[in-house]
Amino acid sequence: MKILRVALADDEPLARTRLARLLREAGCDVKAELADGPSVLAWLQEPREVDALFLDIQMPGATGLEVAAELGDCRHCPPVVFVTAHSEHAVQAFEAAAVDYIMKPISAERLAKTLARLREGGLRRSEAPAVLPQRFPVKAGEGHVFLDLKRTTHFEVEEEVVWAWAAGSRHRTSWTTLAEVEAAFPGAGLLRIQRHLLLRPEAVLGLRPLEGGRASVRVAEGLDLEVSRSVTPRIKELLGL
Repeated sequence: MKILRVALADDEPLARTRLARLLREAGCDVKAELADGPSVLAWLQEPREVDALFLDIQMPGATGLEVAAELGDCRHCPPVVFVTAHSEHAVQAFEAAAVDYIMKPISAERLAKTLARLREGGLRRSEAPAVLPQRFPVKAGEGHVFLDLKRTTHFEVEEEVVWAWAAGSRHRTSWTTLAEVEAAFPGAGLLRIQRHLLLRPEAVLGLRPLEGGRASVRVAEGLDLEVSRSVTPRIKELLGL
């Protein structure tokens, strides 16, 4: 397997350290860990033997998008992978010819897909994946309304009906399996915490340990979800616990 040489930039020390660790665990050689946009541009003043540059979008001095714009058609500059907690920047990211756009919190599985793409030579601009929809229809009377994914706490399947939960209430979708939801939002970081429950980790308000290595997460006032024993270590990692 090809060892990828990478650099990364994130103004949050914990996020920067975690991404560097995930990259090293995935077999990458991390050449630089930078804290802001100007540091990236200064570091790239000289040609670097780097296969990819992982950029947070919201950074002081110069955002990741501004850094990518500065790089322009630089022949020796590496491909860019954007890493962010904000899905609304996806269109701009792919307009900047990003190889990929990863949502925080980053999972090792999602990162592995990006690294596989880089090892295969990345994507040309014309091959960039389509921007994923961030809202979906739910039934309302005889018609439908659209619900934003970022307002959704989790999805639940019951008798071949998938319900989307938002603000403590559930809404009927047109999906029949959680696999269909995962396929609709492959880059959203949704986590299967039970066979019938698909959680959006960013929606978690709190976590309480349970007996047997399990945990309970709170997603709304008075609404707690039980996490299976096998997934509990993963959700703790995502939440920084």
